[in-house]
This record gives sequence, C-alpha cells and structure tokens, in this order.
Amino acid sequence: MKSHFMFSKQKRSGIFLLVILIILAQYIYFFVDFSSNEITNVNQDELRLYKSEVDSLRKVALDLKAPKIFPFNPNYITDYKGYSLGMSNEEIDRLHQFRATNKWVNSAKDFKNVTKVSDSLLAEISPYFKFPDWVTNPKPKKYNNFYSSSSKPKIDTQKIDLNVATALQLQKVYGIGEGFSKRIIDYRYKYQGFVSTDELFEIWGLTPEVIGRIKAQFVVKTPRKIKTYNLNTATRDQLVTIPHIDYEIANSIIEERILRDGFINIEDLTKVERFPIRKLQIIRLYLYL
Repeated sequence: MKSHFMFSKQKRSGIFLLVILIILAQYIYFFVDFSSNEITNVNQDELRLYKSEVDSLRKVALDLKAPKIFPFNPNYITDYKGYSLGMSNEEIDRLHQFRATNKWVNSAKDFKNVTKVSDSLLAEISPYFKFPDWVTNPKPKKYNNFYSSSSKPKIDTQKIDLNVATALQLQKVYGIGEGFSKRIIDYRYKYQGFVSTDELFEIWGLTPEVIGRIKAQFVVKTPRKIKTYNLNTATRDQLVTIPHIDYEIANSIIEERILRDGFINIEDLTKVERFPIRKLQIIRLYLYL
C-alpha cells in the first residue's frame, strides 16, 4: 500500500513537472525573440527575391491564360465575342439592332456612337478593328465620279454584262478594289455565272451601297440556267434544293402554305417561321407563282 502511494505521488510530480515545462515553452515561444538583426536582414532579402520570382511567374501564367485578340470586323461581333471583349449585354444589343437596319460601322468612332462603350474599352479593342479595303483604303477621288449618281441612269442595254465583266471594269466602281473584284469573279467562276445581280449580296463584305453602284453599271444579260419551282406546288424535296432552305424551313413553308390555302406573293414567305428573311432576294430567284 505504501509502495502504491509512493508511485502515485511520483506520477503526480511528473505530470506537474511536464505541465511546468509546457507553460515555460509557451512563454519562451511567445515572448522571446530568437532572431538577430543579421538573420532578419538575410531572411528579408531572400523573401523579397522569392516574392519577385513568384510575381514574375504569376504574370507569365496570367498572360498565357488571357484570351488572344485577333483582328476582326466589329460589324460581325457575336454575343460570345462581345462578352469576351468586355462589352455589356446592352452594348452588344445596340450593335445588333443597328446592323439589323442594314447599316454598317466603318470606324472606331461609329462603333462608340452605336454601342456607347466606354473610352477605356474602345481604346483597348479598337486597334484590332479590321474594316473592308474600300473603307480603310478608299480609292483616289478621280474614281468618285467615274460612275456618278448625278449622271443619267443607264438602261440595261447600256450596262455591262456582269458575267463577262473584267476585274478592271469592276474596279471602276467606287468601293471596289482588287480584293472585291477578285471575290466577284471567283464567285462567278464557282457557280458558272450569275443568275441575277442580287447574288452580289452573297459575296462577303459588299455593302448595299456598293452593290447599288454595281447594279447601276452592270446587269446579268447571260444568266446561268437554274431550276425554278412554283411556290404553291413545290414539294419539300424540291424546296431544299434552293440555297438557304433546309428541311425544317421547307416543312414550315408547306405548313404555312396549307394554312393560307396558297401563297399570294413571294413576300408572304417572310411570315414563315424561322425563314431567313435576309436571304429572300436570293431564294426568290428559284421560285415563281
């Protein structure tokens, strides 16, 4: 019994000593400064060097993750493209509404007036704007009046056949340079001739104003042969052979035709669900009533 008492007493003394050591260690940790000036200076220098290296690596990583911006025509900014550039939904919508009226943005100033973007965002993205050649490199003034709108309009017999026109003849139209004349001739070669001057709307970059000037001097006198269909009797398989009409649109046309008991004019197609209204001028070349 006495030995047991002595063991318990020794055990309690050991625990008490351990507690004292722990308290002493905590006191030393919190209240004793282990560093000297010399060590502190060395550590601070190393810390600054390390921080500089980390900041440099972080910047490289951020630069690699940042989206790359390539030259683009601001007239064709999509919702996703506008968002990635930092535009708000309202600014993107203003641009789309403006373009829906067949108008064009031809400068950074036009872009700001239409979208109302901030000066800081405009300064950031406008260096990447890429406009058509005829906007950025307009022809000398001697071309401005070559086909003057003030002159007496030509009748079709006086106009040049678009299917045989040369690049030099096309370039005499204000707004047509080497690039656009090549696109027009390449399109003509690809489809073995034009059916109508309305097909000029299929050539990327040509504005309605430029197309109007072309139509004033050129006409299609030797159209290529195409298959045309009666809008009120054409089958779905016949309709899908027409450019810009797929099976879904063809089905919608037939459904609308049944509801109307037949179309009265070609323009009624604009009432068809999901019909590509902007392509009506091309589609109507293949239809009749």
